[in-house]
Amino acid sequence: MADAKFLEGNLFRHVSVMSLTASLGLVAVFAVDLVDMLFISMLGQAELAAAVGYAGAILFFTTSFGIGMAIAAGALVARALGAGDEVAARRRASTALVWAVAFGAVFAGVVWVLVPLFVGLLGASGETARLAVSYLRIIVPSLPLLMVGMIGGAILRAHGDANRAMVATLVGGAVNAVLDPILIFGFGLDLTGAALASVAARMAIAATALLPIFRHHGGLEAPRADHMLPDLRPLAAIAAPAILTQLATPVGQAFVTRSMAEYGEDAVAGMAIVARLTPVAFGVIFALSGAVGPIIGQNAGAGDRDRVRGAFRAALLFTALYVVAAALLLFLLRAPIAAMFDATGQALALVYLFCGPLALVFFFNGTLFVANAAFNNLRQPLRSTWLNWGRHTLGTVPPVLLLSAWLGAPGVLIGQAVGGVVFGLIAWRLAERLISAPDLPRPEPERFRTRLFQLLHHRR
Repeated sequence: MADAKFLEGNLFRHVSVMSLTASLGLVAVFAVDLVDMLFISMLGQAELAAAVGYAGAILFFTTSFGIGMAIAAGALVARALGAGDEVAARRRASTALVWAVAFGAVFAGVVWVLVPLFVGLLGASGETARLAVSYLRIIVPSLPLLMVGMIGGAILRAHGDANRAMVATLVGGAVNAVLDPILIFGFGLDLTGAALASVAARMAIAATALLPIFRHHGGLEAPRADHMLPDLRPLAAIAAPAILTQLATPVGQAFVTRSMAEYGEDAVAGMAIVARLTPVAFGVIFALSGAVGPIIGQNAGAGDRDRVRGAFRAALLFTALYVVAAALLLFLLRAPIAAMFDATGQALALVYLFCGPLALVFFFNGTLFVANAAFNNLRQPLRSTWLNWGRHTLGTVPPVLLLSAWLGAPGVLIGQAVGGVVFGLIAWRLAERLISAPDLPRPEPERFRTRLFQLLHHRR
């Protein structure tokens, strides 16, 4: 079990190293997105900035599909490694990649066709809607490439190889950063240039995520037809609820975007700045679920409940320390950040609000991310699904409606944050109860099938 490196050693250190290294790559990619927004703002057209805001909500939707598949692949590989079965780990990694590309291609095709409908539902119209549709129809077909990169990174993290997973995203961020100014300004392509740079970055991430798997971790097995359907069942058991869980976030964000659209393109542009600033400031927290998952998964596979509990609590402590530090930095830099994007009016108010008290509330989002990692790796992925959908429906729609009616555009962001607090606390409690149970419950789908069999047998 040479690759099951999380079965011993300091858990807080494991959490810190995995989260920080995983986040460096994420932050690099998100930082490029932030620079995209800066470049677009420099063009001086409010329609372009607003179009990026609308497009971001839909790209979040497509990316969430890939995140769900990556969570499933990472969990299965980590559990196989924790149980000492490296052959099963390679096989599950291979079939996960094949299924991800197949499902990703179909999903991307559906979204590509429906892009004008989605943009309209978000509240975009006129030239802003046209720009958003053009931008999205370039990027969306590259979703399968993004999924290869995501799953490749998840496989590397499952092996404890966070550094090489980080390098893949760093390479992608570097490609994007180099091509952005060349295509946007050098060739005068504006949004089209930004979209083409993003596609090139996804190609780079996919290539650099797969290469270390072959060089350092035994490679992948050639997919076999008789393995595809049997391996789909355990993959789908985690991926389906994980995808549903991840899709809750862009659905909630779509409602927030639609609500913000009522206050004009200036407010949507401000929200777009906040949306791109958030993952840069809190990329470490966004990385927590994927980073903590292998630690919990390996120790769960080895049957060490105490280390599972310790990993969960170490992740919460890490979340608290990081959020306080990041929130303080944002508060100190709020004026330069607003000036960098020439934010005025509603946009300025939203940037200052985010860089103030709302940043501290992100601790509860981090709590939800950590709890989701526990649920996914302890064979209870449906709990993540219910909590995420609750957070982005009951925890978003009523408070956003109430507080926006009272406070205007700032109330949209405040209402969104309120739901995060409530459901973060609920997730924390449920995860603690699951980890502390005398015996780990069977997977929910298995429990459902057992109960159905009992009912049918009773009737006979």
